[in-house]
Amino acid sequence: MPLKHVKPALPHIRRAVWLALGFVALGLGILGVALPVLPTTPFVILAAFCFGKGSPRLRQWLVDHHIFGKLITDWEKYGAIAPRSKALACTMMGAVFLLSLVMGLKWWILLIQGICLGGAATFVLTRPNGPGDTA
Repeated sequence: MPLKHVKPALPHIRRAVWLALGFVALGLGILGVALPVLPTTPFVILAAFCFGKGSPRLRQWLVDHHIFGKLITDWEKYGAIAPRSKALACTMMGAVFLLSLVMGLKWWILLIQGICLGGAATFVLTRPNGPGDTA
């Protein structure tokens, strides 16, 4: 005999997973403000996406945030990344690759890393700068 008054736990679990992922992404984004090797923008955008699935209230708080809100709004409306964020992202990618060279990593690791970082840099640099930009 099925228990009609018992609600399935799956929606609550799914919501909790989205919230946890959102908080992890936001935490990494906040760390990225202080640690130049960790990018802020992609983690904040990811946090907004996760919060949108788990808690519309938290997502709205993030969109309304005086620091992170513009990053999210520019990305969602225009697919845009600000020039300062682009420069910082590419600088950090270059620094990480330079560190890998200094550490003397194997050539094939450097090759894979160079391809991945080159692809990421190409993606970042080909995004528009913001409203009115056609880049």
